[in-house]
Amino acid sequence: MDGFVIFINQIINGIQVGSIYALVALGYTMVYGIVKLINFAHGDFIMVGAYVSLFSVPLLVRMGVPAWLCIVLALAACALLGVVTERVAYKPLRNAPRITALITAIAVSLLLENLCMLLFSSSSKPFPTVFNKSIFNLGGVQFNSITLITIVLSVISMILLQLFVKKTKMGKAMRAVSEDGGASILMGINSNTTISITFAIGSGLAAIAAVMYCSAYPQVNPYMGSMLGLKAFIAAVLGGIGIIPGAMLGGFVIGLVESLTKAYISSQLADAVVFGILIIVLLVKPTGILGKNIGEKV
Repeated sequence: MDGFVIFINQIINGIQVGSIYALVALGYTMVYGIVKLINFAHGDFIMVGAYVSLFSVPLLVRMGVPAWLCIVLALAACALLGVVTERVAYKPLRNAPRITALITAIAVSLLLENLCMLLFSSSSKPFPTVFNKSIFNLGGVQFNSITLITIVLSVISMILLQLFVKKTKMGKAMRAVSEDGGASILMGINSNTTISITFAIGSGLAAIAAVMYCSAYPQVNPYMGSMLGLKAFIAAVLGGIGIIPGAMLGGFVIGLVESLTKAYISSQLADAVVFGILIIVLLVKPTGILGKNIGEKV
């Protein structure tokens, strides 16, 4: 019975971590779906959101408002950063070879990391309490309120994002730009505005992930987004990059695999197993679980 309880606890832990990966993967998949760019600076938007939350919580508490409102401030800051980054770094390179945009994304990532290290030092800073940590016990299986909030927020975000893309006018514009950017312009769609909104939404999701991640693992440093961003990218590829439900599915799978590997194999091998999954997916089904092979016209 104890072994079963431990297994269920690891499943819950995996879903919690997977929910964070899923939130970040949604940002990757949105940007790739619109402009076919893998934004490797996306992981560092998480780090920026974490620092904004870190410094905003004491201010919010002194003002007498709930600390969890730091999510709103972090979301606004990361959305603005995403739009500025797209306009300054990526927009001039839309017609350039893809490798150029990829190198630029890595350069933006290094710029953000080193800028934060210069401003805040490389040492980790403790993250304040944002949510009251209540403990729930169901048949011997224990989990806290942060786990529940993380999972619920992740699922709600995916549902709202899917509804936004499928039902709203801006969502239809995003799909049009994704299908054929040139034709969408001829139909009167402002592609620049559409791409900027896409970056803003994706970066905002990274901010939500930052607060939930730091609530579960309360430390902030300039490099915290690197590995988190890479694992979220693997989740996006696994589920089918460019597909919103695929990003969610990939996040949950990677979180579960990582949690179970740490519990039953070795905590030191967890990252190796995750990257091994990426290699297998690229060899066996490069389009991901929910992706479809589409022939390219030549």
